[in-house]
Formats: sequence, structure tokens, C-alpha cells
Amino acid sequence: MAGFPTGFQTTLRQSIGLSGIGVHSGQAVSLTLHPAEANTGVRFHQLVDGKICEIPADYRHVGTTELCTSVGIAGASVATIEHLMAALSALAVDNVIVEIDGSEVPVLDGSAGRFVDAIDQVGVAVLAAPRRYIRVLKPIRVDVGGGFGEFRPYEGTRLEVEIDFPSPAVGHQKYAVDVDGERFRNELARARTFGFLADVETLWARGLALGASLDNAIVIADDRVVNPEGVRFADEFVRHKALDAIGDIALAGAPILGWYRSFKGGHRLNIAAVAALLADDAAHEVVEVPVRREAGHVDLPAGLGVPVYSPDVS
Repeated sequence: MAGFPTGFQTTLRQSIGLSGIGVHSGQAVSLTLHPAEANTGVRFHQLVDGKICEIPADYRHVGTTELCTSVGIAGASVATIEHLMAALSALAVDNVIVEIDGSEVPVLDGSAGRFVDAIDQVGVAVLAAPRRYIRVLKPIRVDVGGGFGEFRPYEGTRLEVEIDFPSPAVGHQKYAVDVDGERFRNELARARTFGFLADVETLWARGLALGASLDNAIVIADDRVVNPEGVRFADEFVRHKALDAIGDIALAGAPILGWYRSFKGGHRLNIAAVAALLADDAAHEVVEVPVRREAGHVDLPAGLGVPVYSPDVS
């Protein structure tokens, strides 16, 4: 999902390096985001058995959606891609090669904040190719368990997420926003992933959450937040679910012009809704937003190439 509308495709002005640990694997991992040509999209390059495997960031290549979203092809896979995908999508970065030396994107602080910082530091370059959008033409709804996800027509890009957990530390929360880069930076990017301490031993036994800590997740125990600093927003839990939804929907392969609403959703539901929308030719169309040209002027994404934050990137 990206702000509405900008007429040209984009990429990064230069490469970005980031490193950390995988929240599930607990292993150290480094990645480098490289500029890419128009119509490349987002592609992961992973070294497997001495050969580079290319994995498109595409809903058709999604593997697991349990606790995170992963994509894979030909024996290679990359997990926990949703925070990176959300940052690229919300900041309208269309074309990137993600070179990664592990099987999981680093969790960093559990949010998309450092990805946003790094992108803002190097800036975005406009390419001489029109951006394509997926426009929602009619409502499409998917029900999974007690939740649902639905796309509806809308002039722009809107997100509405609602959660309802039995723990009073989370409870019932709802968040709605017309998505653009500035709102994502200010309202969503720094919302962290969260989990319940009661589930930790079960997850560890299954080889999951091996890298989780108070440094990269909000931990809830006995109906309270364990993290000494508390939450970053009063409704940080639903904001993170919205962040995840943006990252999952980015796997549609083009920005979606429409309204996405989810109730008690997660990665599985988000991907199922994208697949349902794109499987119905009557529910969507691919369009290029007309670009108004004037002498000495082109329409560029807001804040193009202007550093907003100053992270330590390499």
C-alpha cells in the first residue's frame, strides 16, 4: 500500500546495510537493500549451496503465515518479511533487491522503524516508468476462523484493523487510517510486535521465538506489559497489526487503491484476502494513474530524497 497517487516507479538512491537477529531463528543475519531497475519489484537474493536463489516478494510464493510471513521458491525461503515490506510499500519504494545471508529478515526492535530510518537516510530515486496500481472494483471478503478480511472500492488507500484479545492488557482496539508515507512514519512504523509470556515455552519447543526478547517485542504476562518502558502508543497492539497488514498486502505486487478492513486478522487472513481479490478479474483492475506534466515539474513522492531520521546504517 502506498500514498495516492504518484505516477512513476521508484527505487533507492543507494544501497543500505542492516543487521540483527531473527526473532524466530535467533541467528545473526545481515541484509543489504540494493537499487533496482523499473519493473523489478522486490526480490530477495539468498545464497543457498553456493548459488544465488531469487525469491520474488509475491503472495503466490508465500509459504508459512504462522506468526510471520515467509516467501520461498526452489528450496529457498525468507521469513519475517512483513516489517520490511511494510516500510518499502508505505514509503512507495517499488523496486529493490534484498541480498540476505540468512533465512529470516532481522527483527531489529520489533517494528519497521529502522527500515524507515534507513530508507529516509539514503532517499528515493524516481525511475522513468509509470507505476501500476491495483484498483478494487467490488467488495471481496474472506472469513478465517472468527475473523474476516475484506477489500472495498475506495478513492485512495485506506486501512481499518480491529483486534479483540481476552487479555485486558490488549483487549479490544481499532485503528483506521488513509495510508501515506508520513502517517506511516508517525503513527505506525514504530509499533512493535507483541506476544504472551505464557506461550513462550511452547514456541521454544517448536523452534520458534528463539530470538525474542524485551528488546524486540512487547511481552505480556499476568495481564500486564512486562517491558519496563511500557508501550509506545496506548493502542500499540492494533497499530502493529495494521503495520503487518500493510506488509502482507504489499505482496500483491503493486499498490492497492482500495479499502482493506480486517477483524481479528493476521498474516494468514491478509494473504488469503489478497489472493481472493486477485483471483477475481471482476473485482480488480490494473491501472496507471495519469501524470500531469508541466514545464520543469514532475509529480514526485512526498519528501523524495529528504532525510527525516539519521540512523546508523552501513
